[in-house]
Amino acid sequence: MSQPRWAVVVPVKRLSAAKSRLRGALPGVPHEELALALAADTLRAVLACPAVAEALVVTDDPRVTAMARAAGARVLPDGPGAGLNAAFRHGAAGRVAGWVAGLTADLPALRPAELAGALLTAQNGRAEVPRFVPDAPGDGTVLLTAPPGVPLDPHFGVNSAVAHTASGALPLTGDWPSLRRDVDTAADLTTAARLGLGPRTAALVAADRPARSAG
Repeated sequence: MSQPRWAVVVPVKRLSAAKSRLRGALPGVPHEELALALAADTLRAVLACPAVAEALVVTDDPRVTAMARAAGARVLPDGPGAGLNAAFRHGAAGRVAGWVAGLTADLPALRPAELAGALLTAQNGRAEVPRFVPDAPGDGTVLLTAPPGVPLDPHFGVNSAVAHTASGALPLTGDWPSLRRDVDTAADLTTAARLGLGPRTAALVAADRPARSAG
């Protein structure tokens, strides 16, 4: 029997407002380029994951829209001021596939096989219960899943792992370092680089090195 395939929702803020804590991490690279690269490498891994039937990017940024459509994702416009959790719900409501996952857009080291492993683990649990994957520190969330007939109930933000547990979601455990490594700070980017960055982020990191040397 074939395994169910997933719709994965990836909200992306306007690049001018995205990843504010990461600003200045690559002094030789414009911040918007770095934010776009993080999202592009995350989406690249999602679309390469064999468990994924469709990727839905929720955004109102024109550059993100163009990138996502060129990659093969479906784009849903995000209303101004709606917020991250509203964007996740909006994307989940627009899906075609029955199983749905919400994924953060700052996973530039993400490996498709690790994403597939987490989604398969979610499928093999209690069918009626949402699941989530905490980030590397353990207090945040990188992935939230819901089976058919169960609404995605996102509580991303500060201490989201606690919030998702309180909502009834169960944590998923597995050896998925690239999935757990979201990038909020320069230190996070360094750690992600050790895991192996996707091509767009890696190119920006490489381009920044000569600028640092010249400085």
